[in-house]
Amino acid sequence: MSGQLDIYTLVGFVGMACIIAAYAYLTYKDEPNPFVLHGTNLTGAALLTVSLLVHTNWPSLVLEGFWAAIAIWGLAKAMKERRKAGN
Repeated sequence: MSGQLDIYTLVGFVGMACIIAAYAYLTYKDEPNPFVLHGTNLTGAALLTVSLLVHTNWPSLVLEGFWAAIAIWGLAKAMKERRKAGN
């Protein structure tokens, strides 16, 4: 590993910060907003995926795919519940 950080590594760090922030938000709030929680997780997974496509680590890349899929599922569920509550 070189001592210099490239843009893709920095993007990965921002993604990591998003995922940590989402977990902290989930832990802190009694009733977290699912759009904030899952949206932040999806953003983090996407940013980490960008980094991992350049600096490939296959297990981490697969993990981010699952992380993104769960976040999308959570967002879809939240949208369905919002529509249901609006009717």
